Amino acid sequence: MDRRASGPASEQLRYEWPALPVRSWESTRDTLHLWTQMVGKTRLALTPLLNHWWNVPLYVNSVGLTTSLMPVGSHDSLEVTFDFVAHQLVLRTVSGGVRALPLAPRTVADFYGDYLQCLVDLDVGVELNPMPTEIPAAVPFPADTAHHSYDSSAVNAFWRSLTSAHRVLTQFRAEFAGKASPVHFFWGAFDLAVTRFSGRPAPPHPGGVPHCPDWVMREAYRSEVSSCGYWPGGAEEGVFYAYAYPEPDGYRDQRPRHEASYYDQELREFVLPYEVVRQADDPDGILLEFLRDTHAFASAQWPPAADIS
Repeated sequence: MDRRASGPASEQLRYEWPALPVRSWESTRDTLHLWTQMVGKTRLALTPLLNHWWNVPLYVNSVGLTTSLMPVGSHDSLEVTFDFVAHQLVLRTVSGGVRALPLAPRTVADFYGDYLQCLVDLDVGVELNPMPTEIPAAVPFPADTAHHSYDSSAVNAFWRSLTSAHRVLTQFRAEFAGKASPVHFFWGAFDLAVTRFSGRPAPPHPGGVPHCPDWVMREAYRSEVSSCGYWPGGAEEGVFYAYAYPEPDGYRDQRPRHEASYYDQELREFVLPYEVVRQADDPDGILLEFLRDTHAFASAQWPPAADIS
C-alpha cells in the first residue's frame, strides 16, 4: 500500500519533497540563479581562497540560502541571506547595519543596482564582476532586463526540496571519514553538492566552461573526486546527479540498483530524476542508495587510505 496516498505521513512527504516541474518555474529559476550569482560574487570578493573554491558557495539554512559570515576589512563582517519564507534578501553586518530587498518580480538590472547600493550603504567596499558565470550567452547584470520573474510559491517549494536534499547529502557525507567538502550550494551552476576526495592529484581540467577561466576549473578539480548533488534541471523536475573526475575506466558502464537511474551521456553523470525520489515511499532511502552506489563505482580503485575510518 502506498502510504503517500493519504494521511499525515503523506502530507509531510509532499511538504518535504514538493512537486516542482521545471517548466512551471523555469523563468523564476533563471532569474533567481542570476541573483544568487551577485551574492556569491560578493563572497568570492570578501573571503580568502579555500581549496577547491570552498570559500564561494552559499549554504542552505532555516529560511533559504546564506553566505554565512564574511569579513569586511578588519573590524566588521557581513552576512547576506536569501529568505525564501519572508521573500527578502537581507544584508546584515556585525556592527548593526541592516538592509533588505524584496524578492519579487523585477529585472536583474534593477536588482543589481539596488543590491550594490545596499553594499554602499553598509560601507562594504567591494567590486563585483558584472558578467554571470557558467552561463552561455550571458548578459552583464546591469544590462539584463530579460530576466524578471519571481514566483514566491515555486521558490519556497525549491527551498523545501533543498532542505530535504541537504539532509540526505549530510548523512551521505558523514559516512565517509576522508576528506570531503561541506554540503554547499554552488551559484555558478545553481546546484547543491558534496564531494569526496581520494587523496590523489588529478590531471588538469580541460576547462571550456562559459565565462569561467580555465584556471578556476583547474583549482576546483586539482584532486581526484567523487561528487554528487541536486540540480533543478536536466529532467522534468530536476535531477540528483553523481560523477567522477577523472572518470575511471568502466565507470559509465555500471548500473545503480534503482531502475530509474542511468548514465547521461550528454551530462557525463549518473542521474536519478527528482520526481522518482519525491514519489517514493522512502525518498531518503532511495536517494542514499543512489549516492552509495555511484560512489562505489567511482572509488573502486581508490587507495584504502582515502577513507580513514
